[in-house]
Amino acid sequence: MTYFENETKPQRAFLISVDTGDFDAESSMDELYALAESAGAEAAGSFIQRLEKPVSATFIGTGRLEELTEICNTQEIDLIIADSELSPNQLKNIEDVTQVRVIDRTMLILDIFALRANSKEGKLQVEIAQLRYMLPRLTGMGVKMSRLGGGIGTRGPGETKLETDKRHIRRKIDALSEQLNEIERHRDQLRKRRKKDGIITAAIVGYTNAGKSTLMNYLTDAGVLEKDMLFATLDPTSRALKLPNGVTVMLIDTVGLVRRLPHHLVKAFRSTLEEAATADIILNVCDASSDEALLHLEVTKDLLQSLGCENTPIVTVFNKSDLINDNTFTPQISNAVHISAKKGTGIDKLLSAIEDSLPVRVKRVKASVPFDKAGLVAEIRQNGTLLSEEYTADGIIAEGIIDEQLYAKLRDYIIS
Repeated sequence: MTYFENETKPQRAFLISVDTGDFDAESSMDELYALAESAGAEAAGSFIQRLEKPVSATFIGTGRLEELTEICNTQEIDLIIADSELSPNQLKNIEDVTQVRVIDRTMLILDIFALRANSKEGKLQVEIAQLRYMLPRLTGMGVKMSRLGGGIGTRGPGETKLETDKRHIRRKIDALSEQLNEIERHRDQLRKRRKKDGIITAAIVGYTNAGKSTLMNYLTDAGVLEKDMLFATLDPTSRALKLPNGVTVMLIDTVGLVRRLPHHLVKAFRSTLEEAATADIILNVCDASSDEALLHLEVTKDLLQSLGCENTPIVTVFNKSDLINDNTFTPQISNAVHISAKKGTGIDKLLSAIEDSLPVRVKRVKASVPFDKAGLVAEIRQNGTLLSEEYTADGIIAEGIIDEQLYAKLRDYIIS
């Protein structure tokens, strides 16, 4: 269901933007349409006003505001969505004139996050982010507070009646943050355990709707939701993937990205995104059929740099290559592979690229193990990948793929 159960039809939304030349307003508006659709709205139209800077009181100019009011009255608009982050005064003033509820780009993304979050961690992250975002905006939201929970931009904490005072909201943020910290500590322990056990992790990152979940499902039968909409999945999923060379890696699907993702949203989901930051290999998945493939790669690259992933091996994965035609521009990038996760083409090249990017702590060795140390061969079989074993007069010739810990135990018996 793409809209609330207590509604009989999707909300009609009108989208507005101010083009100051700081970003591609047309492309950003196209993305706002997709975001509105993902939230369950019906985008009835839009306009972009060119200004040197947004009007401090009303975001758009007086003439445009009058035009917007007329559109809302004649087209039965339920919701106005601004393609920027609005100040409390801007939100209040546009509402006062148009008599229509107003949300901005950040509120819309948070609403989609609230709709998609399934895990306790995801729900906590969304609720904390929404509360922190709404806290300075409570002053001008008196009318809306009494009717929260009935439309886009109100999911999650909106159902907890935010007409409470700021002190109560701050206490709630503190309580939720403590719960989230406990979950993050547990997640950090899991990461440390994986490192200690020599488990190799490969994080799937990239622009939202690039096909990350489809790839995850193809490689591991993970059962992750696949849908042609932005932020179809929010919570990270981990599954084991055995490579052709016998090495097993832990594949982790992460939340999708969009351009101009506010910094505080990145901060809110940092614990989830750190799955990428701490991974041994990063698969940067991009929609090869998109005209903005290069921009999408840059968005992901910038975030990875902010997380400190400069030295992590990155495999660029151009997905949806089956949709490329002669007029589609595909950037030429080294260490890139072209695949179709939906059709399964190019997967062999992707697996080979992952193998080539394996960390140095994984080694393929051949060892002559004395019979009285036969337990080491059993350890290779249990904790590594035993490729072959041959019994000779002097001992066991074993070949396998092992981690650093096992390598240290076998060091004296390695012959190649």
